[in-house]
Amino acid sequence: MSKFAELGLEENLLKAIEDMGFTTPSDVQEKAIPVLLEKDTDMVSLAQTGTGKTAAFGFPMLQKIDIGSRTTQGLILSPTRELCLQITNEIKNYGKYCKGLNVVAVYGGASISDQARDIKKGAQIIVATPGRMKDMIGRRMIDISKIEYCVLDEADEMLNMGFYEDITEILSYSPDDKSTWLFSATMPREVSNIAKKFMYDPVEITVGGKNMGAENVSHEYYLVNARDRYNALKRLADANPSIFSVIFCRTKRDTQKVAELLIEDGYSAAALHGDLSQNQRDLVMKSFRNRQIQMLVATDVAARGIDVDDITHVINYQLSDEIETYTHRSGRTGRAGKTGISIVIASKSESRKIHAIEKIIQKKFILKEVPSGMEICEVQLFHLANKIKQTEINHDIDAYLPNINEVLEEFSKEELIKKVFSVEFTRFYNYYKKAKDLNVSAGDMSEGSKDTVRYFINIGGKDDFDWMSLKDFLKEMLHLDQDDLYKVDVKESFSFFNTDTKHQELVMDFFKDFELEGRRVSVEISKDTGRGKRGGRDRDRGGSRGGFKSRGGDRRGGGDRRDNKRSSGSGGDRRDNRRSSGSGDDRRGGGSGDDRRGVGRSDGGRSDRAGSDRGRGDSGNSGFKGRSRRSSDKPAGSGTGGRRRRD
Repeated sequence: MSKFAELGLEENLLKAIEDMGFTTPSDVQEKAIPVLLEKDTDMVSLAQTGTGKTAAFGFPMLQKIDIGSRTTQGLILSPTRELCLQITNEIKNYGKYCKGLNVVAVYGGASISDQARDIKKGAQIIVATPGRMKDMIGRRMIDISKIEYCVLDEADEMLNMGFYEDITEILSYSPDDKSTWLFSATMPREVSNIAKKFMYDPVEITVGGKNMGAENVSHEYYLVNARDRYNALKRLADANPSIFSVIFCRTKRDTQKVAELLIEDGYSAAALHGDLSQNQRDLVMKSFRNRQIQMLVATDVAARGIDVDDITHVINYQLSDEIETYTHRSGRTGRAGKTGISIVIASKSESRKIHAIEKIIQKKFILKEVPSGMEICEVQLFHLANKIKQTEINHDIDAYLPNINEVLEEFSKEELIKKVFSVEFTRFYNYYKKAKDLNVSAGDMSEGSKDTVRYFINIGGKDDFDWMSLKDFLKEMLHLDQDDLYKVDVKESFSFFNTDTKHQELVMDFFKDFELEGRRVSVEISKDTGRGKRGGRDRDRGGSRGGFKSRGGDRRGGGDRRDNKRSSGSGGDRRDNRRSSGSGDDRRGGGSGDDRRGVGRSDGGRSDRAGSDRGRGDSGNSGFKGRSRRSSDKPAGSGTGGRRRRD
């Protein structure tokens, strides 16, 4: 008896399992399937992406529904079109021997009438994205009043994307006595709330621990200055010639920029973000699955639902502000029992996040050094040697060998080897022989050292600032890099921030006589160390300074409520002269990635996801239009791919 048979699955499902080559159930399958087959119950299952969750709910649903009935009995909600289609295909494969089974995918970007027609033919199971499902229910194209089983897959992601109200409305059309199965990688408060609201005494299954990372993924981080982030990315790619990776950026703008730079530097790369049309997204994903693309640069929202085997590396080019997002990112690699590596390219301002993530995933990060140029040359040399060794001989070359031998007859075996390998080695050697060390020592990353200065500034929450917007404001005003400002702490009517001591004179001089909206903004050296304890003097003086009136608008959208204060042509703004198109814009080009609010010259791009997106990164095409300072950290001619058109 197979191990799947021991779980209680019927013969027609076991036959499909055998066809797919499954031999041993995963942990989540082993725990969930027997429980769901044994009784009708609600369930909360916590397991990482890539652990076989679809089979864990798919097989029990297929075994329990009545295939002979045309009534819709099962509903599976998933956050993205890609995941919806993926689940649909998997359920169809699981049920290939279930005669009469009809599984219909319902998602945006496709004909709603075609989907309605497929459902009318009799769909026992519907797999849907919340937006399209709500639309079709509103048009009375779908009837879920008799469903017996409802699955909320990737529940945390659906809620993060702002689908709470849609899910609530959809479930209001379903029977109260249905079984609800909730599958999620993490268990934030919102998921816990939805479980309490829509489920009765659910069985809870946890694989690996709440919010923990996948067991077979190792976690590494590299400490660099923010301006060296892109060069570090390229060196990591060069040091891993067989890399097949997903690279995560915070914003659509950074995603597009990094992908274009990689393509220009000869790497096989592409961008995946919300500004691409559905057809463009499909083409990119097809190329990635076929390994025509080695490096897929993506936003968190666009990458949801990516299920591609054998991804070797997940690279966090920029960490998300929501630490739990790291769990989803790292879950893209190390699937199906294989090992994977999750990398963080960390700057000074992100060093504290590393420790916070370690607590969540209950794993330690390994601090590694960005490889030197000579180390990369060595890696590339032996990669070429192994490639030659493993290459199968094409005997069509035999006819040309006499002439080739004649051309090369004067060289010995050793000389030929040197010449062959010099072609590749020289290219990398010439490029990297003068390459600088990109690493920053862990000691240099300490933000609480004696070389830091803590400042008090008399603007805060009443002036419509949060820590992100204040950091952007200060960075723009002072023409500092992303990592030069840290420990930004915003209170109601005042705030604190830190810089290294070397910037103290710049900060104090700039704010000597600075006004905003006719009111003086002052900065003083604070006694607050930034460790959460503030002196009474700071507390008293903060409240007495007053605040600007609220500027209105929504901090989470694409447009910036302070655009009229910061656009380059706003007459009378004393800061305009400091933000002309010179060095100030240049120094913000290298993908520092904190421009998630669209500060400054906003395009007014829409958020990459609906609802309650509190600035996690995909905030449209808005943002500074600084010129990117691209140092070419890649030898010309390597890799494949041409320049990709910006949409």
